[in-house]
Amino acid sequence: MSPTQKTGSKSLIGLSPDALKAALVAAGVPEKSVRMRTSQLWNWIYVHGAKDFAAMTNLAKEFRRLLEDNFTLERPEIITAQVSNDGTRKWLLRTGAGIEFETVYIPEADRGTLCVSSQVGCTLNCRFCHTGTQKLVRNLNPDEILGQLFVARDALGDWPSTAPDRKVTNIVMMGMGEPLYNFDNVKAALNIVTDGDGLALSKRRVTLSTAGVVPMIPRAGAEIGSGLAISLHAVRDEIRDVIVPINKKYPLAELLQACRTYPGASNARRITFEYVMLKGVNDSLAEARELVQLIKGIPAKINLIPFNPWPGAPYECSDWEQIEKFAEIVNRAGYASPVRTPRGRDIMAACGQLKSESVKERASARVARRSETAVREAHEPGPVDLRERSNAASPSERPGQEATTLEKIQSGQLARMPQ
Repeated sequence: MSPTQKTGSKSLIGLSPDALKAALVAAGVPEKSVRMRTSQLWNWIYVHGAKDFAAMTNLAKEFRRLLEDNFTLERPEIITAQVSNDGTRKWLLRTGAGIEFETVYIPEADRGTLCVSSQVGCTLNCRFCHTGTQKLVRNLNPDEILGQLFVARDALGDWPSTAPDRKVTNIVMMGMGEPLYNFDNVKAALNIVTDGDGLALSKRRVTLSTAGVVPMIPRAGAEIGSGLAISLHAVRDEIRDVIVPINKKYPLAELLQACRTYPGASNARRITFEYVMLKGVNDSLAEARELVQLIKGIPAKINLIPFNPWPGAPYECSDWEQIEKFAEIVNRAGYASPVRTPRGRDIMAACGQLKSESVKERASARVARRSETAVREAHEPGPVDLRERSNAASPSERPGQEATTLEKIQSGQLARMPQ
């Protein structure tokens, strides 16, 4: 919550039409007019990007006053806004104490892509990914997911959402976190993104990326219907077990089978396989040949991603000559294999580089807050700080405890999802 947001006010951003109606009725809007009021608000919020209710000049003053007293259209607070030498933009956003996340806008000649986060931190610990070094704080809510798009469109002057020549033309759920471990909130947000009367992006312009949460992939296809991207990164289980540890739970054979049966996959809607090029790890020409055999029969394209370094990263990027040879083998097999041009490296906005400062700032601020929060914490449970738990363990205990904690979190995330 930013300093200007009223305590107790409910955000209308991210509510489904039915939930918006219910919120209005609960606030005192007469039943006979709630359908019309919902339609009006939907248009102001998602087509025009209204930041406050005062801007809704075709609504009665009394109704606007009711809205102001009960609700908010608050965006996430912008902590930093950076612009790369190549035009890429990155925003670090905050919605509460320790709740910080990043979103990145990548402009190109024929499109503008917004890379959206779904969680603060991540449980997957992919070895090449900077976000994986940040423990999970919590899932983002629908208003926080949509808030990233609102912040970008505000900054770019990209309203109304139905205007021609929009700057944000594509959404990729490839920011911080694993979207399929936050399924319901991601689904709710993307339903609004693709609503023709709302943010009005075609489902063909929305891509959801997963590291391979196999049980949720069919549901994503059936209930969200976006494009699918798989963070593959290896063609052998023994390598993928290390660099994408969720592979130990859902190995390659299960992941590829889920891709083969993904609803809607076709030559017109190909599945994207993302493959980060790690020098001496997964970039041999033999592995290029194994890759084309592995995905044989799946309507697919392969994005080869030069590894983007970050402080303390355990890998190096493959040599460019090796990347080109790898791509040539994939191309000759009939698969499009563009090499993704690194964007925003100078502001740590490139693929695999996102990480908010939430954990670090909570740690530094904890000493200052300790005295004022002691009484509150004694009477009510606070947020779980996974980093504190792991740091409290002895070096010999820590690895096993951390693995157990991650498994419990991931299992809990799946268990809470309706089947």
